[in-house]
Parts: sequence; structure tokens; C-alpha cells
Amino acid sequence: MEPETRFPEIGTSIFTVMSELARATGAVNLGQGFPDFAPPTALVEGVVRAMALGHHQYAPMPGIQPLREAIAEKTEACHGVKICPDTEVTVISGASEGILDAVLAVVRPGDEVILLDPAYDAYGPAVLMAGGRAVHVRLDPRDFRVDWARLEAALTPRTRLLVLNTPHNPSGAVWTAEEMARLDTLLEDTETLVLSDEVYEHMVFGGAAHESVLRTPGLARRSFVLSSFGKTYHCTGWKVGYCVAPPALTREFRKIHQCNTFSTFTPAQWALAEMIRRHPEHHQELGPFLEARRDRFAAGLASTRFRPLPVAGGYFQLVDYSAISDLPDLDFARWLCTEKGVATIPLSPFYADPPKDQRLVRLCFAKDDETLEAGLARLREA
Repeated sequence: MEPETRFPEIGTSIFTVMSELARATGAVNLGQGFPDFAPPTALVEGVVRAMALGHHQYAPMPGIQPLREAIAEKTEACHGVKICPDTEVTVISGASEGILDAVLAVVRPGDEVILLDPAYDAYGPAVLMAGGRAVHVRLDPRDFRVDWARLEAALTPRTRLLVLNTPHNPSGAVWTAEEMARLDTLLEDTETLVLSDEVYEHMVFGGAAHESVLRTPGLARRSFVLSSFGKTYHCTGWKVGYCVAPPALTREFRKIHQCNTFSTFTPAQWALAEMIRRHPEHHQELGPFLEARRDRFAAGLASTRFRPLPVAGGYFQLVDYSAISDLPDLDFARWLCTEKGVATIPLSPFYADPPKDQRLVRLCFAKDDETLEAGLARLREA
């Protein structure tokens, strides 16, 4: 029997589509956002050691105590904010789980959730599953900053949640302290909660600091903050992350988490607790490490007909291909993959209503030198 689909609006993710096309065509995959360099040796050794010590069974639902304490210590070191590891930190099976858990925890049927487009494609389906209504507010298409007039107009008494992402996927734009303060003022007299996706928190360039919502007390008291060990430690396939939220929000979040995955890969939790405490230099040096790759990739793009846009954080590079083709971005991405051998991600799937004249695709520069050079060589032929 074939059941009637409950969610006809939800299709296959563009990341899956383009990665499958890359495999089928043998293209260099600069599309899906995963590093192709190895995790730190100390972290891998820590997982092996945890397994040898017998850490094979379920971890406690909120995460093992040493990891939650290490997360609290790192949060204070990075943001100057004290949090309680027992009541404000939950270890989760990747930030994607955290997105769904947070939305299901607080969004009720008929509630409105503001998404800032272009938005990561897991946000909208989570809202739909919760019975909410996504309200899409387009960021400025030139620099991907908030259009404050549009955002204020979108806020209503039904607005239950606002989702923000910094550093931003796909553009690499980074929120400033002034923007956080302005958002705090805008939400001050509302009951609107915030879901802050900060999985690229340690990838901010130019000597700037990551401006977490946790640094703004008025926002911190109403926010779920999601982070990803997979992004920070080059191990996206492990699917381990965490959520920081005030106690009342954490209680609701954990109700969904325990019914979703309940707990997260135990050996990795022990290894990550050690890694955070013994090797803080890894996350401290991650920004400069990826900034150098960004600069090298941008220099290589100068010999192509693609025009790179500024990137302040994350590990994605948007490029304008209007000098090459007038094709819509999805058609262009398919052509580039099948004819020139480079997989990219088109920008239109990140929008509810894409700008008609936008000609942008997303490339990932968190790749080793060989992969980047192979991709650039093929991009020069486009």
C-alpha cells in the first residue's frame, strides 16, 4: 500500500540531490557542507580509548556529566557567560535533531515562526511538522543582512519563534553586537522565543569574535542555542552537537529529545569532553585555519568567470555565475555538475520566494588542497 503523503511540501533535500549527482557523474563535490580532512588525532584516539574502557551503553538522556561540564566551561571561556551544566546543557545527535526538538518543544498548531531567507532547508519542515506557519522574511540580497523594517512588520502576537543563523549558511554573513542589541530591543515586549543556529561559531574571520545570542542577556533568556561538534572537529558523520537554553526551555527541549533520539553516541561524548579541556587550541585556531582556505580558494576563483561574494564566517563561498550563464540556479548547478564536473548547491532552495534575478551557487571550501585544486581547475573551464 502507498499511503497518502502527510507532508507533500517536503521533498528530498537539495544536498542529497546534488551529492547523489556528484557521485553519479564523478564530479568534485564542493556542494555539501562537510570537510574532507581528518578529525584531530587526539579526538579519534579518545573515541578508541572510550570504547576500550567499555563505554558502549546508553549515555544519560541529557548527555554525560563530564561533557556537559566541559561545554559549560567552554561557553564561559568563549562568551563570558556562566551556564549550569545540569539544567541548561543538552547533548544531542547533531544540530538537525536540535532544530526539530526546539521547534516541536514550543511551536503549537497555528503559531507563526519567522525564518530569515535564505534559510537552511531543515527549518521550514520542522515548523510544518509542528503545525506552525513559517513566515519568510528575506534578507538583503546584496549583503544578506537583516531588513529591520521587514522583520518588524512580520512580528505579530502569533509569532512564537524566530530562527536566526550566525555565521550564516549559505552566505557567510555574521551578526554583529549592534544587530543583536537591536533584535533584543525589538523582541523586548514580546513573548517571541529565539532559535539561534550557531554551528559555525568558531569559524569567524578577520579577527572578529563570534557574537552569540548568549552574550545578550535579554536574548539569552528566550533562546535555544545550537552548536555542532561535527562542524568544529571535522566529524560531521558522528552527528553530535548540543543545545544551551535556560532551564524552563531546556525542560521542554528535553521532553522532545528523550522521545526522539533519547541519547547520543556514548564513546564520542567521552572523547569530546577530553578534547575540549585538553586541546582548546583546536577550536581557538579553527577560524584562522579556515580563513586561510577561504583566501586561497578566493584567489583561485580570480582566474575563473565566477565572482566570489564576501565571506565573514562559516565555510561556504557564494559565487555569482551571471558572467557564464543566464540559466536559473538549479539548472546551472546541474549543468556545472554534469558538463564541467563540479557539484555546487543552488541558492533558490533556501528561499520560499527566490529573487528572480539572483544567479548564485554555494561552494564549500572546507576541503583539502587536492580537492580545492581539482575543483578550481574544472571551474576555470566553465
